[in-house]
Amino acid sequence: MEKTQALAALSALSQDTRLDAFRLLVKAGGEGMTAGAICEALGVRPNTLSANLSILLNAGLVSNRREGRSIRYFADMDRMNGLLGFLLEDCCGGNPEVCRPVLDTIARAC
Repeated sequence: MEKTQALAALSALSQDTRLDAFRLLVKAGGEGMTAGAICEALGVRPNTLSANLSILLNAGLVSNRREGRSIRYFADMDRMNGLLGFLLEDCCGGNPEVCRPVLDTIARAC
């Protein structure tokens, strides 16, 4: 991942509703969620969610698929893995044991 892509992703995640929506989609896994279900789960208005999902979509953190009159959203885990890789790329400084606690935490969360 390039620096500009990482900045776009971090910027997109730096707002409450967008972060909550992305985390909800991560939990939903491969099934994703419809926009209506996300609205209901987060207690936000449709137009507010739509604007926030557009920002996540433009940052490449989510994808969507039309299903009739609904749109189903999915977390783009490849992009998220790329962001995590970018952030952790140089953290160990040749000492992998320094990064082990972070990697173990991520592995447990998955």
